[in-house]
This record gives sequence, C-alpha cells and structure tokens, in this order.
Amino acid sequence: MNKNKIAIIVLAALLLITGGFLYKTLDEMKNIKNQTTGEMKNVVLENLKTRRSIRSFKKMQVSDEDLNAVLEAGTYAPSGMNKQPSLMVVVQNPDTINKIAKLNASVFGPVDDSNFKNPFYGAPTLVIVFADTTSHTYLEDGSLVMGNLLNAAHAVGLGSCWIHRAREVFQMPEGKALMKQWGIPENYVGIGNCILGYPEGEYPVARPRKADYIRKVD
Repeated sequence: MNKNKIAIIVLAALLLITGGFLYKTLDEMKNIKNQTTGEMKNVVLENLKTRRSIRSFKKMQVSDEDLNAVLEAGTYAPSGMNKQPSLMVVVQNPDTINKIAKLNASVFGPVDDSNFKNPFYGAPTLVIVFADTTSHTYLEDGSLVMGNLLNAAHAVGLGSCWIHRAREVFQMPEGKALMKQWGIPENYVGIGNCILGYPEGEYPVARPRKADYIRKVD
C-alpha cells in the first residue's frame, strides 16, 4: 500500500472519530441535569424561560467575546424570504449613549439635567436595530433580531432589555444626523434598542404566566 493511500485511510479514520465525538458532544449539550431533582432539561428551552429584562448593570464594559457572540446570534434571526433587511449598530462610547438616551427620554417631553432619568439604566453597551422599510416584513424581521439578541445575551451571562422609542428617536433631526454619520440610508427605521451589560444585584424572578396564554382550537 503506497503512502498516499495510507494517508487517505488515516485521514478518513480521523474524520470518523472526530465526527462521532462532535455529534456526541452536541447531543449531550442539548440537555442539562438539575442537580437537585435529577431531571433532564433542554438547554435552549431553559434559556428562553429563564431570561429576564435587566435594568441594573455592573460598571464594566462587555467583553468583545461576549458581544460578538450576541451579535452573531442576531444575524441568524429569521427574515421574510431571507432578505435580511435588518442592521445592528453597536454603541459603546458613553457620550454617544448618553446623547441617544436623552433623545429617547425627550419623546415624553423636554429633558434637562434636573429631571433626566436614563432610559438605558447605565448599560455600557447599546445595540440599535434598524430595518429597511422597502422590505414588507421589516418590522417583524427587526423584532426577531431583537429577540435573538436578548436570548443570546442571557445565554452568555449578560443582562439585556428591550428599550422602545428607537423609531421616534431616529425620526428626529438629531437622530437622522446620527444615521447619516453612521452611513445608514434614509429608508431604514429604528426597531428597538437592546441594552447590554453584566447584571448587578438580585436576578429578577419571572411572574406566573397568565392562565389563558394558549388556546388550542379545532
């Protein structure tokens, strides 16, 4: 048997071994065991059920590794006809975040330093989701991106919260100026603000789900 054939056989064997190990690892990762009850639970479903909106953050910036993992998850949100009309803008400059926060608060009325309550709760990272209005499903598609960001944040140990009024802020002259500065076309609108940071304090407990949340019909 020549050296080339031997190399091919060895490579094939390695692929089979590695592939089997990878499959086993991924299969095992789908479920986690409750150390108290011994009950097996699906990791993804548990993540969806245990995510909460966080409004208190540690005074430390989100790591690049955690941020990039969350952003990548956002890019995999489903979209109508896979047009991917959404766009995420990441802001970590405190001055820029504060400027957008004041514009956000001004939707309710005039804002000055004496009455300003930060709608972003001091989060160190802001991800603004925009979507292209030329797509018929831009609102739904952008909202799905927001959902992926929120759930992915929880999966990597970050706190997050959807803050509204992105549409109103980026319809203001100041907001439009920021969009122009960032190179975002005028046909895009703000869908939502996703604030990110490491949670501070006690983790919120979920409220009971309402009794009539689900209806199965014929």
